[in-house]
Amino acid sequence: MGVNAPLNRKLKMGLVGGGQGAFIGRVHSIAGTLDNRAALVAGALSSNPEKAKASAPDYDISANRAYGSYQEMIDAELKLPVGERVDFVSVATPNHTHYEISKAFAEAGFNVICDKPLTFDLAQAEELAKVVARTGVVFGVTHNYTGYPLVRQARDMVRSGELGDIQAVRAFYIQGWLRTRLETSDQKQAAWRTDPARSGAAGCFGDIATHAYNLGRFITGLIPDTISAHLKAFEPGRQLDDYGTAIIRFTNGGLGTVTASQISHGRENDLWIEVDGTKGAIEWHQEEPNKMIVRKNGEPHRIYTRAGGPYLGDTAGRSTRIPSGHPEAFLEAFANVYTAVFDDIVLRVEGKSFDGAKSLYPNVADGVDGMNFITQSVASSADGGAWKKLHHACCR
Repeated sequence: MGVNAPLNRKLKMGLVGGGQGAFIGRVHSIAGTLDNRAALVAGALSSNPEKAKASAPDYDISANRAYGSYQEMIDAELKLPVGERVDFVSVATPNHTHYEISKAFAEAGFNVICDKPLTFDLAQAEELAKVVARTGVVFGVTHNYTGYPLVRQARDMVRSGELGDIQAVRAFYIQGWLRTRLETSDQKQAAWRTDPARSGAAGCFGDIATHAYNLGRFITGLIPDTISAHLKAFEPGRQLDDYGTAIIRFTNGGLGTVTASQISHGRENDLWIEVDGTKGAIEWHQEEPNKMIVRKNGEPHRIYTRAGGPYLGDTAGRSTRIPSGHPEAFLEAFANVYTAVFDDIVLRVEGKSFDGAKSLYPNVADGVDGMNFITQSVASSADGGAWKKLHHACCR
């Protein structure tokens, strides 16, 4: 894939999924092109070939690169010269298709950015990690909340020892949109997320608790040891959980909790986290992402703001685009994940080495970690909350 020359052009982006009626595909396209480092040039936008090609004008994808299937896209792109084919593909499809699509592109030598959860089950995730290691492609997973400047600031504060030894992590993701059986109506997003054949073993815990868990892992770097979880479908007739809570024991002796709900009245996308250390604590809310509370006993509470001044570290600064007081949010954070992946893609295109295992962006190992979290949460809940092993070989 490498051409052993400095890259003096935009990266070429391909998109799988995101056809008419989809949500996350449009988010990927905006995030991938926000910083003018990539251009969306090709797509297989739906599993329905006619819909796939009909959706292409919505993304300004030319007809000759609007493909009817992802396999057609792979075959056609491989026939183009290296500098003309797509440099990476974004996979924005339902969970049960992530593995086959990502694996096919990786084995063909294309870099991949995949939506979360990584795959349908843990075995697929572990196999995909082997494919990535064998092919040497760049592989990112869009746990997009890791892209917020103040989340990255919190991570740097923990890693530098400013908060001391981390003893407790409390992460929450609370929604209310599935309070009723939306899946029985013509609601596409609800239908596949509550269907075990398409969503996987978990509903709410697979969809959003994975974000809360990943946020705690990203900020603290703590290695999980064991987990005890209770998941439940409160809405009668629903096949997958719509509420759940888990306790995590970390290898350093710390404790963590993850709570997720999709049935809480009036709650939208309330992802938030608190981290307690021996020297200080932080609190951050996704719905108000441009400020973070820092607390230390005996001192006034501090409010850190995005682009707020020299107290912020380099990572937060590089993750900020506009002056303080102008809010940045979801799309910009998503784009920050893309930007971090781009740095490694450029190195690979130029024929240079990169260390995908130590990336700022969530990588395939983080995707495996998330799938292991889902798998062991479901297993624990089925066993009455019994403690299950959560430490996976992928953990970093």
